[in-house]
Amino acid sequence: MNSLNSNLSLNTTFVRPPYFFITGLNNMTHAKYYYVFLSCVFVVSVLGNSFVIFIIYTERSFHTPKYLAVFNLAVADLGETAALIPNFIAMFLFDSQYISFDACLANMFFVFFFASLQALTLTVLAYDRLVAICLPLRYHAIITMRAMVVILTVMWAYDSVLLILMVSLVTRLSFCKSIVVKSYFCDHAPIFFLACNDYLVNAIMAIANIALLLYVPFILTVLSYAFISVALFKIASWEGRLKAIKTCSAHLMLVALYYLPILGTYIAAIAFTVPPNARIMSTSFANAITPMLNPIIYVLNTEEVKEVSKKKFLRRKLQK
Repeated sequence: MNSLNSNLSLNTTFVRPPYFFITGLNNMTHAKYYYVFLSCVFVVSVLGNSFVIFIIYTERSFHTPKYLAVFNLAVADLGETAALIPNFIAMFLFDSQYISFDACLANMFFVFFFASLQALTLTVLAYDRLVAICLPLRYHAIITMRAMVVILTVMWAYDSVLLILMVSLVTRLSFCKSIVVKSYFCDHAPIFFLACNDYLVNAIMAIANIALLLYVPFILTVLSYAFISVALFKIASWEGRLKAIKTCSAHLMLVALYYLPILGTYIAAIAFTVPPNARIMSTSFANAITPMLNPIIYVLNTEEVKEVSKKKFLRRKLQK
């Protein structure tokens, strides 16, 4: 705190604090059980997504456009888990709630980058299902490896540019009010609200990023399934409809798993006064549980992956 005071005395117009203080869960009864739960979620998430990345990378039959997008989703899940949960657990285990200014900005970027990457990848997978059901005869001509690489590259660039701009704008703020961030990571809004100079540009950027990285992917995903629904009604047999629905069921579960907690948190924040600990628990739970369940629902539960996993396991067993 002394270093912060010295900064204030040297420069009364612009203050960049040496560190922020992340509050996390404050004076919450039995909080240790929640941290133990998060530790378990972290381990399962890392193992599950690492396995998905390994199996897709090593198995040639999975070197397809669809599984390239699934590989990207696993990378996003693993990245968000690594950026979010270890720091949160470290607050409890080592009482390390102080984070340097630069490390805070890096944490902010990676958490939002990988969380947004999940939403964008789900939209790409929705587009994959749209083409597969609405244009089945042209699927392999439209969804090629080259096309998927271009789509994913543009998606990474789009996500990076928006979030680099958002994070870089934080450096124009002067923090002379407080360094206490009322969140469980270096959250964007709780940080720019601490500024003592004008943060209108930061607020506009926050709204723009929510629209471009959350609402737009969600609307495109919903539109994809609207077109898929129309195509399903054109299928004459119930067997054909059920087969088509089955190919979308896992993806629909992922979409619901990603968006419903976010929508629930926003609605609760508008309708009620949510206590800080309850808000932190609900948002951290949603952000932690989604990367853990994604590989289990979408990949590890599919017959293709099960068969390949069995073959690899038997092959290693015979080699021993």
